[in-house]
Amino acid sequence: MNAMKQYGPLLGRILLVLLFLLSGYNKVAGFSQTAGYMASKSLPMIEVLLVLSILVELGGALMILLGWRARWGALALFLWMIPVTFIFHNFWAVDPAQMQNQMNHFMKNLAIMGGLLYVTAYGSGPYSIDKNNPNDLRF
Repeated sequence: MNAMKQYGPLLGRILLVLLFLLSGYNKVAGFSQTAGYMASKSLPMIEVLLVLSILVELGGALMILLGWRARWGALALFLWMIPVTFIFHNFWAVDPAQMQNQMNHFMKNLAIMGGLLYVTAYGSGPYSIDKNNPNDLRF
């Protein structure tokens, strides 16, 4: 097995989850500020949605990072990102001064979702807790 195939999936998993780990931590540390931002989007049950977001972000990211049921963690983050992307980066509904910025965030989220789908499809790779169980996604 060449070095890229051996170490690439681990490095890719680390890079993919850094964003979610930092974001989840910042939600915990700035709970009231994040709740206020979510309220500005007219979301219901802010505290419940915020706690769920923290659990999905930190839990899914740790699952991917460790390679323990990484496919499930990636799928959970992928599904969570669909409404998050449409609610918080709706570039089509913002003033023209913010349109490009929100479109960039929207497209970044689509790219991240692509990475999450890749982990969902192919698993975590050789350096993972589930390395001997590549088919950990069963429906």
